[in-house]
Amino acid sequence: MAVRICHKHLNFALFIYLIYFRVVMLELLKSRIKFNRNELSGAFGDIGTDLPLIIGMLLATDLEISNTLIVFGVLQMLTAVIYGIPMPVQPLKAVALIVITQNISADVIWGGGLAIGLFMLILSLTGLLTWLSRVIPKAVIRGIQLGLGLQLCLLAIKDYIPSDGYIGFIFAAVAFTIGMILLGNKKYPPAIFIILLGLIYTAAFNFEILAGIGFSLPTFTMPDIKSQSIITGFIVLALPQIPLSLGNSIFATNQIAKDYFPEKKITVKKIGITYSVMNLLAPLLGGIPVCHGSGGIAGHYTFGGRTGGSAFIYGLIFIGLGLFFSGNTPESLMLFPKPILGVILLFEGFALIVLIKDIASEKSLLLISIVVAICAVGLPGGYIIGMITGILIYYFREKIFLSKY
Repeated sequence: MAVRICHKHLNFALFIYLIYFRVVMLELLKSRIKFNRNELSGAFGDIGTDLPLIIGMLLATDLEISNTLIVFGVLQMLTAVIYGIPMPVQPLKAVALIVITQNISADVIWGGGLAIGLFMLILSLTGLLTWLSRVIPKAVIRGIQLGLGLQLCLLAIKDYIPSDGYIGFIFAAVAFTIGMILLGNKKYPPAIFIILLGLIYTAAFNFEILAGIGFSLPTFTMPDIKSQSIITGFIVLALPQIPLSLGNSIFATNQIAKDYFPEKKITVKKIGITYSVMNLLAPLLGGIPVCHGSGGIAGHYTFGGRTGGSAFIYGLIFIGLGLFFSGNTPESLMLFPKPILGVILLFEGFALIVLIKDIASEKSLLLISIVVAICAVGLPGGYIIGMITGILIYYFREKIFLSKY
């Protein structure tokens, strides 16, 4: 009898604990992921960067459309839960550009992703990332963000906005005006209206994209990734990508997370680990190599994202594209026209550029940031050259600037 009572008490205690655990987890998720009009607006803050790069990779390779999009979306949702802030996932930019221009095969892309993931995992677990974060000064990080912001603005002005001629310019001007008027408005967040304008543009001038909508399920299979593909991927894709990843995906992302969400106490080690795990998982499911990025956080935050909700919604958008557009050609994924994406890209670039204001009052630090930015924008491999140059100037700045300042 006593044993039965103990079992009953144990079962009751376990039941109460499970209810308590569920309530705690639900409350935790509610604080980390919120769904409202501002999070919906923020969800489109990084689409101007990501979607064209993904479409370009799909056009240039034999990657499977649905797998690529759905895996990309799922990773967004996972990082939303893990971080509880708008920490979006982005395609690796250097990798994407090499793939688009050199027609790299899918197995080498997956091998490169695994190589990058392993490399970053080693840096994270050995403490090298944490040590580097102490060595690299804030002025250098601000220079990297300034350079990236300038690159995004130049890309928007030179490529995206002029892409459809006068009609594109007119719609871009309207979208930019909407953004300027509503930026920071919580009741009427701007990206919702800008995206609606883009859908009107598509319906009026590219209706065949909307006409091609059709549901199709993905067919996930484990890719056959050979050791040779990993070695080739490391040489061809990982080596050019790693400097940019260290500068923007890790250190600049950590800095902008501190700027916007100082209470979260996010570390470079945590960012490095999630970066590496994503790249160890994605290739096994047919996904592309990915990263975090300061521009992504800036874009989501600028348009209203304050929790993981915006990244979670962003992930759902890509899952929707994978389910309803994967039966068509990659071009049909351009649901949002480039002139409208260019406007979103402009605001993302502006958000990165203005971060330099906190060091603008100290001339030597401002100059270091400008030098880093010029290197990043103007030189091949400019991010690593700018980072090294900026670090050297920073630690020898007393000798360089003492006589002038």
